[in-house]
Amino acid sequence: MRTLTELSGSWKVGWQPERSLSMGMDVVAQIRRATRKQFTAEEKIRIVLEGLRGETPVSELCRRERIAPTMFYRWSKAFLDAGKNGLTRDTQRDATANEVRALKEENTTLKKALAESVLETMKYKKSLGM
Repeated sequence: MRTLTELSGSWKVGWQPERSLSMGMDVVAQIRRATRKQFTAEEKIRIVLEGLRGETPVSELCRRERIAPTMFYRWSKAFLDAGKNGLTRDTQRDATANEVRALKEENTTLKKALAESVLETMKYKKSLGM
């Protein structure tokens, strides 16, 4: 009976097991990337909210949803940052009616000044024959 090395040596000339193994792993990695589940925004929010409620452990939730715990924590960080940004924008003070009225008057004054300046420029150009 022949040994494994004798069989593998005479099996194929130029065959390299390391190279074919790495090529096979590359193919498997490509297939995994191509068939990876893409979660919608609604699914991500549902998963993050369920994890933040604390009713089920994060590890169990991740196992059930077939995601890595790092993915869950990345989503929850993004979710909480977005919420924080929304709250800070809401607490900014809006302009009062008097401030809006004053800004509109200033805008009108500036528009009139610009119009006068343009008319003067046109008048000078006409007098110079341009």
